[in-house]
Parts: sequence; C-alpha cells; structure tokens
Amino acid sequence: MKTIISTLLLAGLTYTTTAQVKPVVANQLEHQIDQFATRKISTGEITGTTILVLKDGKPIYNKSFGYADTDTKKPMQNDNIFRVASFTKAVTSVAALMLLEEGRFRLDEPVSKYIPAFAQTKVLDTFNAADSSYTTKPLARPITIRDIMTHTSGIEYGAISYDPRIHAIFSKAGLTVAIGTHGSLEDFINKLAAAPLIHQPGEAFTYGLNVDVLGRLVEIWSGQTLEQFFQQRIFTPLGMKDTYFHLPASKANRLVTLQEKGSHGLQKITHPIFESTDPMYPLDTTTFFSGGGGLSSTAADYARFLLMLQEGGTVNGHHFLSPATIALFTSNQLMGNANSDAFQFGLGVAVISPRNKHMLPISVGSFYWCGAFNTHYWVDPAKKIIGIILTQEHLPEDFFGLGQNLQHMVYGAL
Repeated sequence: MKTIISTLLLAGLTYTTTAQVKPVVANQLEHQIDQFATRKISTGEITGTTILVLKDGKPIYNKSFGYADTDTKKPMQNDNIFRVASFTKAVTSVAALMLLEEGRFRLDEPVSKYIPAFAQTKVLDTFNAADSSYTTKPLARPITIRDIMTHTSGIEYGAISYDPRIHAIFSKAGLTVAIGTHGSLEDFINKLAAAPLIHQPGEAFTYGLNVDVLGRLVEIWSGQTLEQFFQQRIFTPLGMKDTYFHLPASKANRLVTLQEKGSHGLQKITHPIFESTDPMYPLDTTTFFSGGGGLSSTAADYARFLLMLQEGGTVNGHHFLSPATIALFTSNQLMGNANSDAFQFGLGVAVISPRNKHMLPISVGSFYWCGAFNTHYWVDPAKKIIGIILTQEHLPEDFFGLGQNLQHMVYGAL
C-alpha cells in the first residue's frame, strides 16, 4: 500500500508542511485557519475546536484552540475525544458494504427478510393531535436495504424531527434518537418497525434512524455485536485506538464537554439532551451500540478511517473495500422526487456529483457529512484532500456552516 498511509498509521499525526504544498501556501492557510478559529471563539460561536487538514495523506494543518472544558479552562489538545455522532454513519455503512462484498445480502432485498418486524411496517395516514393517535396505510413496496442506506425508507428521527406528528408518535412509543439509549438494540429496532413511516419507501430523502437499522443488520449478517465488528474488522486494523461506543475510564479526562446556547452564550450541558440522553453517555457502558450516532473519536483516528476510503480501501495489505464498492458508496443513489440539483447522497454519505458540483468547492467524487454536536468532515479523492473540524455544540443553528467555512479556506489557499 502507499507509503502515505503506513507513515500516518505508524508515526501518528503531527503538523508538518509537505513537499506537495509550497511553504507560502501552507503559511497562508495556517494564518487563515488560525484567524478563523480564534474569531469563532472570541465571538462565542464555539468554545473550542480541533482542526485537521490532510493533503496527499499527510497533515498540512493540525491544531486545537479554546477549551476542552470551559468550567476548568482546560485547553483543547489535538488528542481530545469528541462525540462524533453521525460520523458513525459512514463507519456503519462501510461495515455493511464489507459484508456486501462477502455475499451476505443484496442492496435491493427487503429489510424484512432479515428483520421480520418490518414486514408489518406501514405509512402514516391521518393523525389526531389531541391524543397522538393515528391511522396508517399499507406500503406500496417493501423497504429495501438500499432505502435504509440512502435515508429514503421513510423512517424519521423523533426528537429532532421537523414534523410534530412524528415527534409526538415517537415520544409516545418511547423511541429516542438512539444515541446513549439503554436496553437492547434488537428490541429498539423492533419497536421502530412498529412505528409508521412518514412517507412511502423511495419517495423522498428523510434523515432518520435508518443507520441504526443498518447497524442491527450488520449484527445479524456478521453474528457479532456492532462494537465487536467495528473493533475487529475496522478500528484495530486501521490503528484507531481512540474510537469507541463506550469510552474507557482511563480516557475519560480527554472527553470534551458538551455545550449549548444559553442566555449567556454557550454553556456546559448538565441536563439530559434529546429526550433523555445523558450528555456524558460515552462513559455509560450500559447503552446499546447506535450505528447512527454512538461513536466518540479524535480527529487523527477518524482521519485514518477516511484515508482508507480515499486511498482505495486497502491499507498495508489489509482489504476493507474494493475501489468498485467505494465508487458505489460515493455515487449518488437518490432517484425520482428524492433527487435534486442541490443535494446528492450515496450509500451513507452526501456526495458531489456533476449535477450538484456548483454547491461546494470540493471536487466531483468528494463525500462529506457532519454530526449533531457540530463536527464536520469531507474527503476529496481527486485532489487528495481531507478536512475535519470538531467542536461540541449541541445542534448548532448553522448546521453545515463550520465545515463549509473550512472548505472555502482550504481550497482558496491550495
């Protein structure tokens, strides 16, 4: 495998200027990002951040700013651990695609083949706001695994749904956003299957608990828990030593505190988030493994995962995915009314295609996503650029802002 990968894995990530980036350009980029991060902290938009940019597999920017804990004024460090939330989705999708390459399933098979409870799933028809009762109508066709991976199944997120009907129905059924939830993943998914879909499968892109369903499918196909599969098949081979569903107590001091906007700016969260999630859920060993958002990680660790995808799916002789499968993963899968000129989505990540290349500065073939606590990443295989910016602000108003800011700075300089 290429030297850039093995160098990164063995030596770790440190700030260096590579031969591929001229010193004047690297200095310009460093100055711009430094000023950007400092300004965001001084205006109270964030309390701390870690920013990592890779070019040709090597870091050209790797710095931290502000505080990991505002109460104690503990400085942010490059090895601080963040709740990366929906960064988890790409890992779960890769796990599923690894099993696809083993012939464990096909993308257009019905989910009910593997989780029988989905054979009874129906679509919301009428809703009574007075008591949250509702009626349903039958599915026009079964939910497929491709629907699950592209968020076109009609499965919603309850607590963060923009639809008050789904919010009420999910709340009444005890369906959470899955992050930091206790109990059994199997039971949770069976309960989800009994809830109504917001629309017919394939009809629209609706961001929801789909990848938690996919995580359960990975368990069924592999015969392992999601945690076991991730550790044995992805994290250990990639040298990802700081990525967990359940953070070890020995690393608890590196976990960044979670913030939210209050009457006096950003403040540390000490109450449950979403419906009932403890903000310190990474330290709770009794929660189930949320494939849609349960992981915590560092910028360097997650970069190892993204580099594997950028470089074709094989690292130091260890095969994860073939280039053909990665191409499928990063190709737009949205069809019909679900497709648009502004937004394209592959099998687990947002993608840039010729149709929406006007939206962002990153190249056609790039993919990206973000997390509920203001974490962002993108991978540009054409230009060999990876960007990661991590903070810990709960459900920021400008959800894609920081990631897009960083993209424009990087591409403006390079």
